[in-house]
Amino acid sequence: MHVSDTADWIQFIGRILFSLLFLSAGFNHLRNAKALGEYAKYKKVPLPVASTVATGFLLIAGALGIILGVWIDLSFLLLVLFLVPTSFLMHNYWTLEDATARQGDQINFNKNLTLAVAAIVFFAIYASVGTQFGFQLTDPLFNI
Repeated sequence: MHVSDTADWIQFIGRILFSLLFLSAGFNHLRNAKALGEYAKYKKVPLPVASTVATGFLLIAGALGIILGVWIDLSFLLLVLFLVPTSFLMHNYWTLEDATARQGDQINFNKNLTLAVAAIVFFAIYASVGTQFGFQLTDPLFNI
C-alpha cells in the first residue's frame, strides 16, 4: 500500500528540514575541527579533534541518509548515536557554577534530548511503515 502523493511530499520536505540542522553541524565539525576539538578537550572528551571529525562524518551520513532516502531508519539512529552522548558530554550543565553558562548548556542539553526523542520516533515509523512512503532509494534496514 502506498500513501498519497501529498503525504509523500510532506514527509520528504519534513525529512529535508529536519536533516538540514545536522548536515550543517556536520560540515561545521569538519571545517572547524581544531577549534571545536579544543572545546571538546575542555569538556574532557577523549581524542577531542578525532572525535570532532568522527562526529562530523556521523552527522553528515545520518542527514544525507535521511534526505536521500537511504536506510532512513538507520540514519535516524546515527543521529541518536550523536545526540545522546553529546548531551551528556558536551552539555553537562549540572557541573557548571556560572549561571549563564549553566543555562546555555541546559538549553542545549534539552534541545539535543528532544531531537533524539524525535529521531527515535522517526526511526520507529520508518522501520515499521516506512516502505509506504515515496522518495526513498532503499527500503528501511530494520523491520519492526
